Amino acid sequence: MGEASQRAPAPVVIDTNGVLDLFLFDDAAARPLRGAIERGRVRWLALPAMRAELARVLGYPQLRRQIARRAVSPDGVLAAFDRWSCPMPEPARAPMACADPDDQIFIDLAFAAQASLLSKDLAVLALARRLGTHGIMVCTLGAWRPGPLET
Repeated sequence: MGEASQRAPAPVVIDTNGVLDLFLFDDAAARPLRGAIERGRVRWLALPAMRAELARVLGYPQLRRQIARRAVSPDGVLAAFDRWSCPMPEPARAPMACADPDDQIFIDLAFAAQASLLSKDLAVLALARRLGTHGIMVCTLGAWRPGPLET
């Protein structure tokens, strides 16, 4: 077996807007990541609280209008979350705090799991340099590029 076949899939944490881009909006910028997840090249890490937030956001009136225009239901988005994400135990708090307390869970999990953090939230992106000093890449889904093992 070659070295590439022995490596574990790259871990990523995806914020709620990223999940919507992947499984509701079918954003072209998110397609490489979705393909890598579906091929098992990337391991998407998530917490029950992240799923609960996604379920809550899917009920927002402005999103309901978007959902009505698409061939995807809230249950379909949640089913994709359940199928493709890897449930993780609650992590310890990371040594850096996010300006938006709702986004702290993404930072905590990425820090604990040493996973890339994919977000377009400005409060999360503001921590990219600090998280980078701990080996954690923070970027948008559009900026994420598969490594040689994720293609």
